[in-house]
Amino acid sequence: MKIQYNKLWKLLIDKNMNKVQLRDKASISSNSLAKLGKNEPVHMDVLMKIATALDCKVEDLFETHQEN
Repeated sequence: MKIQYNKLWKLLIDKNMNKVQLRDKASISSNSLAKLGKNEPVHMDVLMKIATALDCKVEDLFETHQEN
């Protein structure tokens, strides 16, 4: 299973935010932000902080796809 955070990046564009602003508003680490940028898994608490900061649901942040 592969995870992609394209929905998160589109949401940031819609909210006129950049990654640094997201990091600060959600109080997440630079390391977590780097993992998101590489489509790597992060802890659920990181996703919950982002969802709270962006006033959205966790499922609005990512998609999963089957790996071939």
